[in-house]
Amino acid sequence: MSRVLSEQTAAARENGSEQLKAPADATLVSSTLPRTSVHKVEADGIHIFYRSAGEATLPVLLLLHGFPTSSFMFRDLIPLLAGRYRVIAPDLPGFGFTEVPEGRKYTYSFDALARTLEAFTEALGLNRYAIYVFDYGAPTGFRLAMAHPERVTAIVSQNGNAYEEGLGDAWGPIRKYWSEPTAGNREVLRQNILTFEGTRWQYTHGVANPDTIAPESYTLDTALLERPGNKEIQLDLFLDYASNVKLYPEFQEYFRRAKPPLLAIWGKNDPFFIPAGAEAFGKDLPKAQVRFLDTGHFAIETHAGEIATAIKEFFAVNGIPGPREMAESR
Repeated sequence: MSRVLSEQTAAARENGSEQLKAPADATLVSSTLPRTSVHKVEADGIHIFYRSAGEATLPVLLLLHGFPTSSFMFRDLIPLLAGRYRVIAPDLPGFGFTEVPEGRKYTYSFDALARTLEAFTEALGLNRYAIYVFDYGAPTGFRLAMAHPERVTAIVSQNGNAYEEGLGDAWGPIRKYWSEPTAGNREVLRQNILTFEGTRWQYTHGVANPDTIAPESYTLDTALLERPGNKEIQLDLFLDYASNVKLYPEFQEYFRRAKPPLLAIWGKNDPFFIPAGAEAFGKDLPKAQVRFLDTGHFAIETHAGEIATAIKEFFAVNGIPGPREMAESR
């Protein structure tokens, strides 16, 4: 293709024009994948930024990101799924490009994130959806599912934990902050986690070849963390994460009662949410599918294609959401 472009450049210059025509094969490639668009909607007094792709009539898949990222983490996954699903990925308050007006006086807790997410789904008129949960997206999405079990058609958990045994040793400093929420322990987290190197480590740890991780991922996250006041937001959420652990028994009761089809697809080298957390879903959901990938916490950075294929297969096998259910949801 580079030769074709070079020949077009030369021809354009000879004709006194720098305008280029895209080669036919490039046009063909660009037309094969649905295009992702970006939007904002006001919900819960907040301007929520979200990415979307796929026809409005398709089954909805809600993608929920984690710390310290945003909907940007789904940039490769969205086009791979949008041919079959209406894929929607919001930025949670405190992350990405969602804007919280100062006058809103927002309290950054996981209960608050879940209430905002609920308002977001209602603003978009989403009555039935599957959820893909990762990291912080898991306790946020599980709260949403407990509040509206009739709306959730299935759960895909990619390193999204709901069991004590899934918490790895990397939680040590944060656990200490839970038990002793002192200024000193808060500062330890600020200096060791909320940094460029701390963020880069989360992306590259456990990855066979760290050079395959796109640097714009952790660089963008770092830039957004550096916004005035954002580190305080993240430290507040670190402290409130203890509320998720307390809710684990309620999450598990929801699994047993609602029996949502669940796929746990896990980067097995994740130091935060270890493989035992994926396997534990089977205690409450005996039909849960569990798959491990040889990668780290941000499995989607290295295995987006494998994850997309697994989701399509999982949804197909479970008939999610099914044509009759889709008709009833409209």
